[in-house]
Amino acid sequence: MRVFYKDLWDKSDLTLVPQIFHPDFTFRGSLGPVLVGHRQFSDYVSWLTNTLEDYTSDILELIEEGQRVSGKLRFHGVHRRTLFGESPTNRRVWWYGAPIFTFDGPLVRDLWVLGDIHGLRSRLGPAGSERLSFD
Repeated sequence: MRVFYKDLWDKSDLTLVPQIFHPDFTFRGSLGPVLVGHRQFSDYVSWLTNTLEDYTSDILELIEEGQRVSGKLRFHGVHRRTLFGESPTNRRVWWYGAPIFTFDGPLVRDLWVLGDIHGLRSRLGPAGSERLSFD
C-alpha cells in the first residue's frame, strides 16, 4: 500500500499499475465513475495528478485483515485545472479518504476509496473556506 500511494500516486509512476493490480481489477472512487482495468485507472491517475499539481498522499493509518487492507489517508495538491466545475484557484486543497483494498493473491482485485468530497469542494470555492450549509 505504501508503494501504491507514495510511488504510484505521489510520483505518478504508472509503470507500477500492473505490479499492483489484476488486469481486470475494479476501482470505485468518490471523484468519478467505476473504472475497470489498468488503462482506465492509469488515465484517472494522470487526470487527477495533473488537475492537482504536486499531488501527495499522507498515510494516517492502515489496517490489514485477511485479504483486505483499509486505511485513513489525507490527499492534497495544488488546484491547477477545473474540478467539480470550479476554475483553478492555484491553492493547495486537501481531503480525507478511506480506501478498502481487496486482494486476490499478491494483486489487488478491487479497490473502493470513499472520500470527503464535501470537504474538498468547500476548499475549491472562492474563499477556500470550509463552509457548512444545510440549504
